[in-house]
Amino acid sequence: MYRVPLVFTPQLEGGYTVTSPVLPELVTEGDTLEEAHANVRDAFDAVAELYAEEGRSLPARISLPTRAEVVWSNALIGSP
Repeated sequence: MYRVPLVFTPQLEGGYTVTSPVLPELVTEGDTLEEAHANVRDAFDAVAELYAEEGRSLPARISLPTRAEVVWSNALIGSP
């Protein structure tokens, strides 16, 4: 598993584009935040496959921390 920072950018026509500052090849989208987030897995898998085909390693800083490290997370939470 990996910890990948993601940027969800709202689009004028609706929906969201998702990118990652540490994996510039990762680009996906969705009509809703939930759909965009769900599409990230396929986009990440495609990027990991590309890196493997090119003989490159994924950035070390996206690996999950050891059990002793603190893990932080940001979340978008809508109000009712």
